[in-house]
Amino acid sequence: MMAIVKPTPVGNPTPLATVGPGLVWINGVLKPTGQAMISVFDHGLLYGDGVFDTMFATYGYIFKLRQHLERFVRSLRATRMTMPIPEVDLDGVVRETVAANGLRDAYIKIVATRGVSPEPLLDPRNCTPTLIVFVRPYLSLAGAGKRETGLSTKLTSIQRIGHSALDPRVKSLNYLNLVLAKFEAINANADEALLMDEEGYVCEAPGYNFFVVRDGVVLTPDRGVLEGITRETVLEICGELGVPTLIKSLAPFDLFVADEIFLTSTAAGLVPVTKVDGALIADGRPGPMFRRIDAAYEQMQRSGRYGTPVEDATA
Repeated sequence: MMAIVKPTPVGNPTPLATVGPGLVWINGVLKPTGQAMISVFDHGLLYGDGVFDTMFATYGYIFKLRQHLERFVRSLRATRMTMPIPEVDLDGVVRETVAANGLRDAYIKIVATRGVSPEPLLDPRNCTPTLIVFVRPYLSLAGAGKRETGLSTKLTSIQRIGHSALDPRVKSLNYLNLVLAKFEAINANADEALLMDEEGYVCEAPGYNFFVVRDGVVLTPDRGVLEGITRETVLEICGELGVPTLIKSLAPFDLFVADEIFLTSTAAGLVPVTKVDGALIADGRPGPMFRRIDAAYEQMQRSGRYGTPVEDATA
């Protein structure tokens, strides 16, 4: 069983109400959100030296928990990162943390950093690792109403970091280029950024994979992308619906001539794109293919398929 640390006044702590309710798991201890802290010398803070994964629970089920944890472990191994617990215990830690927070619809994040080293230097050796799991009421990357109106997007000058520098299949804490791309989109009065690689092929949006629909075929990039769990699910749904798919490199041309475009992520589900660089996509409204696949995705969640029941999390 995990210990729960009760709040204790220290100096002038941040009021819980300003941070949010709940409990955060840090290296084996559940702490109130307002006291969930790590060292200022942690490599995750100093160097972005860490990995994470994001999950969600809805209708009382954690969706594709196993697939998310398998991807998290791949990121750990690719970055030669260790944890303070065995990999086989990750499932139980996530489930216990969700249960402790008492949420049926939740945003769930697990974060591992290389931790604290003997001296606050770049040397990755002899670090004491940090593992964090937190749960919040369900959060979405997409703004209110965007599923009905669609997102406006901007192809940015900020490029996606190439696989030769940092493989995009690693879900790392190094998100600065994505943040800068979002600033560029915001300054252009767009809702979201679309990043290209060094050869000019479109990769993804910050926190999203993306799909193009053209002549009844659903296309998604084959390069420079995270192995998205929602992306994988959309391809699976297309197979079940008999919708042809194609994984290939996509240039800006493919976006401008698309019948539909939509983004996918754990934290937002499926979100349509109706404008790229100021140009309307088709008639400028979310399309029928998006709605068909989105309805199937919703039904998959509601059915409990691929779901780990929240109420059984402590079993």
